[in-house]
Order: sequence, then structure tokens, then C-alpha cells
Amino acid sequence: MLALGRWDRPSVAGGGPRAVTHKLEEQVQTSVAAKLKPATYNRYLKFVAGLGGLLYGIDVGIIAGALPYLEATSGLNAGQISFVVAAVLLGTVISTLFAGLLADRMGRKRLMILSGALFAVSIPVIALSHSYEALILGRLCQGISAGLIGVVVPLYLAECLSPEDRGQGTAMFQWLLTVGIVAAAAVGMYFSLRVEEVAKLGNPVLLFAYKDHAWRSIFWVSLPPGLLFVLGSLAVGESPRWLFRRGQKQLALESLLRSRPPEKAQLELEEMENTQAAEKAAAAGRRAAESLLQRKYVLPFLIACLILALNQTTGINSIIGYNTAILIQSGLSDVQAHWGYILFTVVQALATVVGVLLVDRKGRKFLLSLGTAGVVASLLATAYLFHRVEHYRVDVRQSVQAMVNGQSSLELHFTPALERQWVTEAGHSNLAGEPATLTIIYAYGDFSAVTPAALSNAPLAAPVQMSRSNCVPANKVLAFFSDPLGDLEQARTAPLRIEHALITPLPTRKNGWLVALTLFAFVAFYALGPGICVWLALSELMPTRIRSNGMSIALVINEAVATFLAAIFLPTVGRYGYTTMFLLFAGFTVLYFVTVTFFLPETKGKTLEEIESYFSQAKGGPAAAS
Repeated sequence: MLALGRWDRPSVAGGGPRAVTHKLEEQVQTSVAAKLKPATYNRYLKFVAGLGGLLYGIDVGIIAGALPYLEATSGLNAGQISFVVAAVLLGTVISTLFAGLLADRMGRKRLMILSGALFAVSIPVIALSHSYEALILGRLCQGISAGLIGVVVPLYLAECLSPEDRGQGTAMFQWLLTVGIVAAAAVGMYFSLRVEEVAKLGNPVLLFAYKDHAWRSIFWVSLPPGLLFVLGSLAVGESPRWLFRRGQKQLALESLLRSRPPEKAQLELEEMENTQAAEKAAAAGRRAAESLLQRKYVLPFLIACLILALNQTTGINSIIGYNTAILIQSGLSDVQAHWGYILFTVVQALATVVGVLLVDRKGRKFLLSLGTAGVVASLLATAYLFHRVEHYRVDVRQSVQAMVNGQSSLELHFTPALERQWVTEAGHSNLAGEPATLTIIYAYGDFSAVTPAALSNAPLAAPVQMSRSNCVPANKVLAFFSDPLGDLEQARTAPLRIEHALITPLPTRKNGWLVALTLFAFVAFYALGPGICVWLALSELMPTRIRSNGMSIALVINEAVATFLAAIFLPTVGRYGYTTMFLLFAGFTVLYFVTVTFFLPETKGKTLEEIESYFSQAKGGPAAAS
């Protein structure tokens, strides 16, 4: 710890006689006295940051409740639906590329206001959309907002709160993030109950119309939190460290005094000065690019990037986004799946509360190790439960191909009679008559698509559709991203080819609730460790000089991984089953456990400058930190 020293010397950052410095301090403290007390202001900071987490949670969670109705009414194929889900994550990737630069140019406060306003604008774009392109545009705007929030709010908290409050402040961001997901799930549950009531009327036209109304209304309900976040951000002060690096030392001291006692504010300002002086001394005679390759920059940056990437490979965003679909496929009804999703989000919120209470007591490293170990065990249990059912999958490709009979498209209703016929033709008559799901992988030339899973015991469900427009990309740019080596011209005239038509027995309700329990365990361990600590690792590990841009790069990697996983989720599940997907998530989480257990330093109770000093001085590597 640096010595306290006296605030009576010329400043390294700006300089000035002793009398001027004392006068400056007196003026600042007088102005602060008329404002909120530090404890009250800290609570307000946490509240506003929590609103940012609320928006982030709504961004992630809102699609889960809307997805079943969007699938039923939009006419989009599995690949397009996957991209609608992934579009938020893609927007996040785009915005995080520039979030650090914007945070440095605009300031943390103004970027928070901008991100909230962008979220508010995205809602009517989505809710009023009547085309795939408009839907994607709105979801991209939501993602851009989420990416800005994901960078600027943890960055702002890390730079504004004291070491004693920083853990709980960032944890509050994560807790209200989970509350946002709970709120989104509750809204989805309400409309699920309404859809069930409409379904009892037996009118497919009315049911279709209400499902279309349901998913649009789910998005409209999420508008007020965005407006509230904008209003809350208008009243907070700017980050003291951003002000200091802009040469505005007086405003930096004022900002520190709003959230700290005078002696602590003076100490942290001196630490900023000493850190800046050390940077200038180290950079003397060298290019700036060379100084960025020092150990204290490279090592924490690489650890943070790895942790952010592995945090997504737990499958958290995919499991949240497709939660109701997963539970339906595991054996629950539509309403039961929505109840299961609500319980899932409540468990996440409660476990996050536990994490909030423990993060500044037990430390980041302990909670991350415990959480990742529990996530691995939960994912393996989920994979086992799905394997028990998917082991009996039957491929009825030949029967479906016979129905094509030279046509360029095919539409069919998956009924119990059709299921019995196909399963018997495939030589598995022992499975005939059981409730099942049908997933068809079809292709035109080099390009393939997967239909959403259809239930044999859902007579009012929309028919399974296979068409060239839902499979073959509209232009060469989209074709390149779908299959870089694919022949687009040949695919536009190629016949419809059925690659697989997979009938999977629908599991029992008991199996569905067992899967729900394993997912509850998964999200509890995730919320307790990675859910809270990943934001702290991101904001605390990055040195001041590269914090905003370093956080942007790390979050780009994080969201790129999340986007990739969300985009391939349904096609992968359609081809290989949920078992494969959950085993893949478990394998990556094992690597996550090893990383945090052996390579992550403990940052509990340390100032940002102390953490930076550790990486520049430690000889034993990160694992040596306590």
C-alpha cells in the first residue's frame, strides 16, 4: 500500500503552490457538502448501475419468452430464428469494438445516457416490424445498446467506487441483470397463459393472430426500464479517473469526494498521480507502442480476454435464450416450460444475492472456482438426461424424400398417424404411436437449413415448411457467410434434398422436470461465481491506461463467442442433439475452471493502482497472488 502522505505538495498532474492546493481542496469539499453524503451517493451509483444491468438482462432474456410465438407466426426457418436470437449478440460485438473509444472520447456518463436511449429506440423497431430485415435491425440496435452498457457500466463503477464498495457495486449490476431476466420471463409467462386460453377455443386463425400479438407485446413491456436508465444516468457524476486523465484534476477530486471521505479521496488521487508519473518515466525514450507490451499490460489483458471468452462457452446465453424450447423438448408442455423458465430466472436472481454477499468476503477467485466446478457437474447431468431419450432417435429421411416427389418445396403437418407410418417404415414399430418431435435437415445444392422442431401432439401448430427462400441465401455476401465454398447459382435451381428427418420420442414430464432441476443447478452455480465475478475480472484486471479499450476488446471476444454459439445452437441441436451441445459446453467449462484456479490473481480489497502494480512487479505469476 502506498504511503498516505500530505496533500501539500505540487501536483505531478497539474502542479501548483501549496496555498492554491489547500484553497482548491477547501472549495471542492464545500461544494460536495451541499450534495449527497458519500454513503447515499454510493447507493445511488449502485442503483443506476443496477438499472444498466436490468437493461442488459432484458436484452438477454426477453427473446426466450417471445421465441415460441415468433417461431410460430414469422415463417422463419431455424437458421433465421437462430440469427434473430444471435443478432443481439452480434450488435454487442459491433458496439464493443468502439465502446472503449467512445468511453474515452465522450466520457462514461454520456455514453451511459446514449446506450439507454438506443435501447429505448430499438423497442418500437422490433415490436412494429413486419419483415425479417426490420426484426434483425431492431435486435441489432438492442445488441449495440447492450454492448455499450456491458463496457461502460462496469468501467464506470470500477473507476468511481472505493475498493470496499467495488465488489458489491459490480455485483449489483449483475443482480439487477438477473432481475431483468426474471421480469422478461414473467412477462413471457403471462402471455403463455393467455395463449393457452386462446388455444382452448380451437380456432387456428385466432390462435395465430394472438401469438403474433404476444411476441410484439413482450417487447413493448421492456421499454420503461430503458427510459428510467436514461433519467438515472443524467444525475450521476463523471468518472474521477477519466477526468484525471483528461487533465481536469479539480473535477476528479470533486468526483472522488462525492463517494469517499476526504482522506481516502486524497490518497487515491495521489495514487493516480504516482501511477501516471511512473508511466511517463517508463515511456521516456521509448515509443508508446513498445510500452504497451510490458508485462503489466499484456498479462492481465490476456487473462481477462480468456476469462471473458470462456464465460460464454459455459453456454449461459444460449441456455437463457432457448430455455423454454429446451424444456419443451425435454418433456414439459408450453405452459410448464414457461413456469420452468421463471423458476430458472428466480434461482439465478437468488444465487446472485448470495454472490453479492460473498464476493467481498470470500473473494473473486474462490467464487469462480466453486461456480465453474458446479457448472461442469450440472451440464454433464443435463447431457445425460437428454442422451437417455436421443439414443432412440429415428431417421425417416427416405419417407420424407418420397413425399417431395420432384417438388421444389414441401409443407406437411406432423401428425400422430404420419409419425406411426414413418417410424414403422424405418423398422422401429416399437416406438410408433408415442408423442414425438420431428426435425428435418434439408438442402438445395451446397446450402442446408434445419426446420424448427415440430410436435406430433400439437394439432393447431403451424405446418413444417421447407422452401428454397428459407434455405438458399439471397445474395453472394450472405452465401459467403453461410458456406464460403458453396455454389449459389447451382443452389438456386437444385432440387429439394432431405438430408435427415429425425423423429425423437418426446420425454416424459418427469424427465422434463429433472432437466429443469439440472438447469436450475447450472444457473445457480453460474450466478454465484462467473455471473458476478466476470465483470469484476474485466474491470479490475485492466490497467488504467488501457482499461476502456482493453475492456472493449475483451468484450468483443466475449460477444463474438456468444454470437457464434447462439447462431449454431439450433442447427447443431437439430443435427446432433442436445446431448452433444451440453457436452461441448461442459468441456469448455473444464478449461474455465483450470484458468481461474491456477492463473487468476485475487483482487479483493485492492485499489486499481495496487492491482496494476502487482502485475508489473510479481515474479511468481498470477497464481501466486493471494
